[in-house]
Amino acid sequence: MNTLVLAILLLFGGRLAGAEPNVTFYRDVLGILQERCQGCHRPGEIGPMPLRSFNDVRPWAKAIKEAVISRRMPPWYADRAVGDFHNNPSLSQKEIDTLAAWVDSGAAEGDSKDAPPPRVFVDGWNIGNPDLIVETPKAYEVPASGTIEYTYIIVPTGFHEDRWVSGAELRPSNRAVVHHASVFVRPPESTWLRQYPVGEFFVPQEQIRTATTPRPAATTNAGAGPLNRSIAGYVPGRPERTLPPGYAMLVPAGSDLVFQLHYTANGKGATDQSRVGFVFAKTPTQKRVLSFSAFEDRFVIPPGAAAYPVSGSGVLAVDAELIEVYPHMHLRGKSMTLTAVYPTGTREELLRVPKYDFNWQLLYQLSEPKRLPKGTLLTADGVFDNSPNNRYNPNPGTEVRWGDQSWEEMMAGFFVVAVPISTDPRTVFAPK
Repeated sequence: MNTLVLAILLLFGGRLAGAEPNVTFYRDVLGILQERCQGCHRPGEIGPMPLRSFNDVRPWAKAIKEAVISRRMPPWYADRAVGDFHNNPSLSQKEIDTLAAWVDSGAAEGDSKDAPPPRVFVDGWNIGNPDLIVETPKAYEVPASGTIEYTYIIVPTGFHEDRWVSGAELRPSNRAVVHHASVFVRPPESTWLRQYPVGEFFVPQEQIRTATTPRPAATTNAGAGPLNRSIAGYVPGRPERTLPPGYAMLVPAGSDLVFQLHYTANGKGATDQSRVGFVFAKTPTQKRVLSFSAFEDRFVIPPGAAAYPVSGSGVLAVDAELIEVYPHMHLRGKSMTLTAVYPTGTREELLRVPKYDFNWQLLYQLSEPKRLPKGTLLTADGVFDNSPNNRYNPNPGTEVRWGDQSWEEMMAGFFVVAVPISTDPRTVFAPK
């Protein structure tokens, strides 16, 4: 082989037999997987296969290439032209090119001495070692079939002093039957659900459905109200919540935790015993973190409608810092945009999700807190696809209203804000 031929082969990616591959698993690929993928793709997490070792990854090489080139993975549904979010897991073009080149060149293993140090995870948690773990005192027996209404169980915290929480993670023991779950803080002065026993599962009367009465949004959380704040949640694809120093969520002394559990039968009897882990703030809290939603619960989506718009809004009644946003719809959700209209009249899009996916209900965490002055109008503009072209549509031939179950719909844009710690949560937001 003459020098000219050899140069051409090397220039266009050819390799002589026995030569070191241009891209190898240990030297080039493993670090990308550690940083971008292993949070979900490891035992006990939501990824369908672990991606920790060469033997784990090699059978999936072609599928990985397709998923990253199409940007299906890692999942991220925000329009990149709107907003800046620090938890965006999207691969850079260089990382995509590296993974594709590794697959195209034969997915070589390389020398294990080139591997980066393994990423260390806390077994069973993504928030690190929790300072406190609260588990439901018994498991819930999920039937094999039938509709299961939102189910609640109350667990006392036993706190004798106020506690500030900087990290929270809700983990079902059986994700296969958990549609979603939330944990609320019920402070001592709250009368919410006081008629129900502590430590026992129950379905509130407020949520018992009837055949003819539409379900208003107030029944979705059994009338929790702004005094009873959600502190942790689980939905498909939703990460744990970890707040920066100085920001925290309050659990007042003497509070109870109220677990709201939405189970879905899947043809087999099952059990679930959910638990929540808390990390307590290690530095003095400067800002209290609260969430609320701009929603609309009076919609009626016509049968077959391919792009039915529904909007909700509310006014911020105090100065605040916006730190997180996220949309929530069900299987007919098509898109949503969250917008701030400032007292000056200036409009700013905060988040645009042009292709909403019910299976990946992500939390979008702003890179920097955004100041929202008192009087800011916050709006959520959703679009629903109730047509036969929506492959997830349970029934395109029926009109659709607000309801708890997946075959019904919801329309809510959530805003997570930080306010001075003395702020009464009942005064922060007024839905319109």
